[in-house]
This record gives sequence, structure tokens and C-alpha cells, in this order.
Amino acid sequence: MDEEKVSAQQTPEKAILASSIGSVPDPADYGVNETSLIRKLDLRILPGVVLLYLLSFLDRSNVANAKLDGLTKDLHMTGNQYLTGLTLFFVGYISFEVIWNVILKRIGPKLWLPSITVAWGVVTTLQGVVHSMAGFFVIRTVLGIAEGGLFPGVVFLLSQWYKREERQYRIALFFSAASLAGAFGGILAYGIGFMKGVGGKSGWAWIFILEGLATILIGIAGYWFIVDWPTKSKFLSANEAAYVQARLKADSDATNDEAFAWRNVLLCLKDPKCWLYGLVFHTLSLPLYTLSLFLPSIIAALGYKAADAQLLTIPPYVLATILTVVYAVVSERFKKRAVFIAFSSLIGIIGYIILLTNTEPTKRPGVSYTGVFFCAAGIYPAVALGLSWPAMNVSGQTKRAAANGLQITVGNLGAVIGTQLYRSNDSPRYKLGHSVALGYLCANILVVGALWAILRRENRKRDAAPISDADSGEWHGDEDSRWRFTY
Repeated sequence: MDEEKVSAQQTPEKAILASSIGSVPDPADYGVNETSLIRKLDLRILPGVVLLYLLSFLDRSNVANAKLDGLTKDLHMTGNQYLTGLTLFFVGYISFEVIWNVILKRIGPKLWLPSITVAWGVVTTLQGVVHSMAGFFVIRTVLGIAEGGLFPGVVFLLSQWYKREERQYRIALFFSAASLAGAFGGILAYGIGFMKGVGGKSGWAWIFILEGLATILIGIAGYWFIVDWPTKSKFLSANEAAYVQARLKADSDATNDEAFAWRNVLLCLKDPKCWLYGLVFHTLSLPLYTLSLFLPSIIAALGYKAADAQLLTIPPYVLATILTVVYAVVSERFKKRAVFIAFSSLIGIIGYIILLTNTEPTKRPGVSYTGVFFCAAGIYPAVALGLSWPAMNVSGQTKRAAANGLQITVGNLGAVIGTQLYRSNDSPRYKLGHSVALGYLCANILVVGALWAILRRENRKRDAAPISDADSGEWHGDEDSRWRFTY
């Protein structure tokens, strides 16, 4: 196929679109309507993975709702011991991220994603029958291990179905399930809390049991509704499948028959940009998980009853869900990533400043509650955009799978730190936790700015390079002179 070389006069974003591996196919030649086909892909692929991630985030964060319903009292845990349980989840979560994506690439998403969903559903259910602190610690660790394969796996799956320019919006929609889970978590915890005493169990136990059983059932159904790789899926006609392959071949490496090799994993580990993508998420994951894990406690500390605090967690999450989608649409329309991540982080910074400067939160709870809205409105959209970067910028299937796993691993080290910051004796102001989260969001702006400069410089360097024989023939991943990075 004819290869295209991007001229130095093109803007970086136009260069991204022009730097195809091959010629762009005409959908008319395949007898398909591209818009209708993309809509068909969205309706078949996205609802299933969004549902699984909603369950995943719900099952990891419902411990915050369970705490308000007496979890720590019944298990005879101190506040610091409870925090240790939260930390152990993320220790398990980050331990196998890269390995999980390697397994995904080898056995396929249709088998892997439902299987791990059933696994963590079983573990979630078992949380409802623990009777000791030691049991709680073990369960949280195993839950983290079981859930660790979902997010990077789905991001890689989407990168195998959609063109680069289409991925950010889909990944953002997928991640919006995280904030949606927060809203559902509050509603469910409020209702399930009234089951206290049923079967001799506390309300917090029923939160885990019922939500875990729901996850198991939906995970089993996932063997039917989760899609496989494009070459194996059966919901497309022959012409549609051929066109999907052709458009991906012209856009990226998604159709390459790339055999797994550890050297491609090492390419990821040796690439500084892959580590920077991880730092982008690292500086966001601490605020993300401290908010999702401690928001019920933060609101309850303002003077609200436990049941009311559960309900008051819902509106900030609803706002975060809406803004996550809005930012994705606007960012895609303007073909800009870094500026929207930085701006969104700035909104979160304003929220933590409001929380820290309210010296009497129990007397002025409305001020702190307003700050919570700013925090949620800033954190969730920034995370969604930041997590989409490797899927758009890393080429080479195994390298991209490893980069997605690496980003989650490096990123969630921030969550490990964050789980130790909101201690009971810091209530109601939580100065330590809010201050560190504020500092992390400031650091996020710096990291995003540095990555923006590096990617922009690399694109300009490639734009200015003379055309040579190296600009055609075998594809060399994101080191290829035809590749342009999004920023």
C-alpha cells in the first residue's frame, strides 16, 4: 500500500490523522455506512464493558458505605486497621496488572473478562460473611488481585476495535461508570441498610452479599454479551467485518498478526513516555480513590446521620458522570488532551482549597459540601482523559497492552498512599488527606505539562525529518517516523 509522509506544514493533530499505515478505505467499496457501523459497534461493545466496570468500582468502593453501617465496630477494628484493609486491596490490585493484560492478549476478552468478573463477585460476596479483622485483610487483598485485570484489559480491547481518534471518547464513557458507581453505591447502601437484622446479619454484610451476588450473575451473562477480538466476533456481516479490519489497518497496528514476545513488553518498560503516562494517573489516583473511599465519612463528619450521608454522596457523583462525558466530547472535538486534563485538575484544586479553608465544617457544612462538588467535578473527567492517552499513543499491540497495565500499576501506587491519609482522628477537617490530594493535583498539572512538551517536540522532530526509504514498508510501532502522538 502507498505510505503517507506528513509534511512539516501540517498541524500535529492533522498529522495524527494523516499518518496512516496504509491508504484509507472507502466504506462505499464495502457497501457499508461508516456512521451506522460505528453506532453498531458502540451499542454492541460499550454497554457490556461499562456495566462490568460499574460493578468493579461498586464492589471495591462499597466498603466506604459498609463502614458507615458498622463494619469496623462489628469486626472490632480501629480506624487505622480499617485503612490497612483499604491499602491491601490496592497492593493486590497493582501486583499483576501487566501480567493480566498479557494473559488477556493470549486467551481473548470474551473468556477473560467475564471470568475475572465472576471471581471478584465471589470474593465480594464473601466479604459479607467475614467475622474478623484477619479475614477482612485477606478478602480485600484477594479482591484487589481479582479486579486488577478489568480496566487495562478493556482499554486494550477498545484499542483493538476503534481508530485512534475514536478511542478517547469510548474510554471516557467506559470510565464514567466509576462515578456512576458512586451514585448507585449511595442509593443501594441507603436501601440495603434497612435489612439490618435479616438473617442475623448487619446491614453492611448485606451490602457485600447482595452486590456480590449481582456481580456473579452478570459476570456469567458476560460470556454471552462481551465481544471478542474483531477477527473472532460474529455480530458483524462479512462486509462490515472486512471494513472494520481495513479501517483499522489504515489507522494503527490493531489488525497486525503480532505474536506475543517479552521483548515487546521490555520496549514499554524502556520507554520514558510510558512511565509518564503512569505518572499522569498516579497524580490523579490518590485524589480519585480518597474521594471514592472516604466521601461518605467526609460528609458524615459534617454532622449528618449515616443514612443521610449515604444519600448526599449521590449528587456529586451525578455531576462527575455528566462532566466526564462532556469533557470527552469537547476534548475530542478540539483534538486537545493535555489542556483539558490540566483544567479539570484545576477545578479539583479549587474544591480542596474550599475544604481546607473551611475551619468550622460542622458549623458550615454547606461550604464543605460545595467543595466536594468541585473535587468530584475536577477529578473524574481528568482521570478519564488521562487514562485514554496510552491507548491512543502507544503502538505495537503487546507494548500497548503492557503500557495500559503499567499505567494502572504506577497510577494505583497513589491509591496505596491515599488509603492511609484520612484517619478518624483528623475528622472533620481531614487536613492531611485534603492537603496531600491538593498537592497531587498540582503535581498532575506539572506532569501533564511535561508530557505535552515531550510529545509536541517529538512530533515536530518527525515533521521536520526528510522523507526517506524508512518512511515506507514494515511498521515499527510508535518509534516509526510516520507515527504522530496526540497531546
